Amino acid sequence: MTNKKAYKVNSTTIAQNKRVRHEYLIEQEFEAGLSLQGWEVKSLRAGRVNINESYVLLRDGEAYLFGARFPPLPVVSSHVVCDPIRTRKLLLTKRELYLLLEYMNRKNYTVVALSLYWKNAWVKVKIGSAKGKKEHHKRTSIKEREWQRDKERIMKHARR
Repeated sequence: MTNKKAYKVNSTTIAQNKRVRHEYLIEQEFEAGLSLQGWEVKSLRAGRVNINESYVLLRDGEAYLFGARFPPLPVVSSHVVCDPIRTRKLLLTKRELYLLLEYMNRKNYTVVALSLYWKNAWVKVKIGSAKGKKEHHKRTSIKEREWQRDKERIMKHARR
């Protein structure tokens, strides 16, 4: 009898930015690591994070996450200075940074945070290069989504 542990891939979502899919057309998605402090990890484990207002900027050849809110837990040590909306460094490869820079230099493109999740023991951020939707594009995407839902409902009743 062997004493090996079976490691399973654990990809649990912590937070999602649902509004971004409605407001923007996502061109390409990237997975980035996130540089965090200890109190921020504790806040993540408690599920207290908000990435609805967050976006990514490139500065000095590095990517940073702005606007993500990590409220500290009330039991954090008194000697730690907690800034809930500090800028956090994203960990990306040079190739990914170059692609993000190309997207950001295009007109009407931005880079936004899509979701925050655990991948094994690491916190990952899914970011996407996005182009703003016009109002009529938003309406068509809503109509298309509703049609897909109705079509599934019709197909389900037709199989019976």
